[in-house]
Amino acid sequence: MTPAADEPLEAEGVLNPASGRGPDGGLYLLPRLVAAGNVSRVGLARVLIEDGVPVGVEREGVVLEPDRAFERGANNAGVEDPRITTVPALGLHVMTYVAYGPLGPRTAVAVSRDLRDWQRLGPVTFEYDDATGVDLGLFHNKDTVFFPEPVTAPDGTPSLAVLHRPVWDLEGVRPGEGEHPPEALAEKRPSIWIAFIPLDAVRADVRELTRWRANRFLAGPEFPFEELKIGAGPAPVRVPEGWLLLHHGVTGRLEPGIAQQQNVNYAAGAMILDADEPWRVLQRTPEPLLAAETEEERSGIVPNVVFPTAIERVDGVDWVFYGMADSKIGVARLERRNESGA
Repeated sequence: MTPAADEPLEAEGVLNPASGRGPDGGLYLLPRLVAAGNVSRVGLARVLIEDGVPVGVEREGVVLEPDRAFERGANNAGVEDPRITTVPALGLHVMTYVAYGPLGPRTAVAVSRDLRDWQRLGPVTFEYDDATGVDLGLFHNKDTVFFPEPVTAPDGTPSLAVLHRPVWDLEGVRPGEGEHPPEALAEKRPSIWIAFIPLDAVRADVRELTRWRANRFLAGPEFPFEELKIGAGPAPVRVPEGWLLLHHGVTGRLEPGIAQQQNVNYAAGAMILDADEPWRVLQRTPEPLLAAETEEERSGIVPNVVFPTAIERVDGVDWVFYGMADSKIGVARLERRNESGA
């Protein structure tokens, strides 16, 4: 998917899509549409498939705009980088997205039954845990996505699990404040965390989807392609080994206060989380599975970026949809290799 030349809402790119199956059984992308001034909306586009291969899209409009106060600031606005998890236990599509409001990027949640009409549940709040000594609500948070099936939380409660990625630098909120990582945390770089929400609480009140409990560190940067930070990608996929999680790793140089970085490299890796205890990482890739190699991935609003955000199965084949240089959307086939590498 590339920006339409005659569409002002796409003037600065189409990227980082969520995905889902509509009531008609069709496959849809919900891309981030970026207008002039880096103002983002969430669109809807039906995926065109030929011989089992996604080859294009048909646009069907906008489903979410930055029209709430928490999505708009004096100098910025946007609903960005949606991730959608279809949760059969709730009968809902659950969207996490970045609300770019008065204090910068914050995670928010919306739900839908048809991918078209979305009920906002509002910004996420985080339960305080004195063992970590940190108020997660103070910090910017991105790369959030729910698991598709209930799991058993560390306290034994049937729960929905969700991944998120706090950033400890408060400079953008209060100049001069600097970084405030939890003292008890060995890894200070932006890393993937996991949280839990009791399933019974959500069934009683869907707004509980915004109240994230039992937050804990899951995985931090470990390999060279993750030197600066990592973040979750699409919703985890259940595989025989556990949960498959695609993630991105970042290298290069980050410039303070710059939204559209120019000196970074984003690559995609993977890890396997334990099936029964998804807060435990069993395996991860020391090298990226996907890196910026093509012209579309190397040149754009933010060059040298591949950013996976959705996995969908078409005729028995898994396809990964990903942002290309913060400008376009690509698709790649996800294949399993045996132990010999074949």
